[in-house]
Amino acid sequence: MEDVKQAYAKLGLPENASKEEVEKRYTLLLRQSRSRTQTTGNGETTADEFSQVTAAYKRILEAEDQKFKQAFNEKEYGKFKNMASAAEKTDHFWRYYKYHVFGGIVAIALIIYGVIAYMDHREEQRYLASLPPVDLSVMYFGEFFTEDNKQDMAVLEQSLLDKFPEWKRFKVNLTYVPLDAKDAVDMASQQKAMVVLATEKPDIYILDTASFDWISPQGILRNLDDAVSGELKSSVTESELVKKTTKDEPDEHVYGIDISSSPLVKNLSVLTPKNYIVGVRVNSENTDKAIQFIDKFLQAK
Repeated sequence: MEDVKQAYAKLGLPENASKEEVEKRYTLLLRQSRSRTQTTGNGETTADEFSQVTAAYKRILEAEDQKFKQAFNEKEYGKFKNMASAAEKTDHFWRYYKYHVFGGIVAIALIIYGVIAYMDHREEQRYLASLPPVDLSVMYFGEFFTEDNKQDMAVLEQSLLDKFPEWKRFKVNLTYVPLDAKDAVDMASQQKAMVVLATEKPDIYILDTASFDWISPQGILRNLDDAVSGELKSSVTESELVKKTTKDEPDEHVYGIDISSSPLVKNLSVLTPKNYIVGVRVNSENTDKAIQFIDKFLQAK
């Protein structure tokens, strides 16, 4: 490398001079150049001469960097022998673009997940469209729970259909509501229950006493006074009427019917045994069938 030799010669140093010696020599020449400029006033000539010194200094630094890279590459990739160049390129690519690769993999995974979720949703929608309309939607709301919610709800739906052969379809859901929040899981269950009350609109609720006492004052349940004096008059007893006041109605009215004594309750055996209070949602779209449901349980006594 003749140009490197000339660069060292320009600085007045031997070729084996250390980097520290090069730095010191360049700093000394810089000071001398400034001193001559101030003394002689011939700045243009001095600057031109020093630019050659600077070029030589930069060339030496470039050569040192090349030596360092060569030594590093020999240490890192020398073991690959003939494949050293390919190994170096692969390593550099991975070092500089690994986050891009990871990002691409994540993006592809998200796309695949989205496609699968969309396909599953489409399949579920096709299945639901093939089913007959819902005659009555029922929600168990309270300290009810099952081992397998989806499977047990399907069993319960069929069990109820067996008691109402003139109907085509029940839709049954369960929302577990702990009476007392003893830990973070219970608190999360209560918060979820509040969301369910605001967003889900079943025709009837089957509640335990604690859950009935919680939701009945909120105006969610329908006033059943007319049904008690009408369709349910011959089947309901005074002890089965569950009365409450609400925030908008200070007088007591019937908002629930206790069906715990009905022998049909045994058909609910997939659930943990509790007392069963039935209430009709205030904006139920199937109020008549909800009353028929209650009447069926009462008449079975």
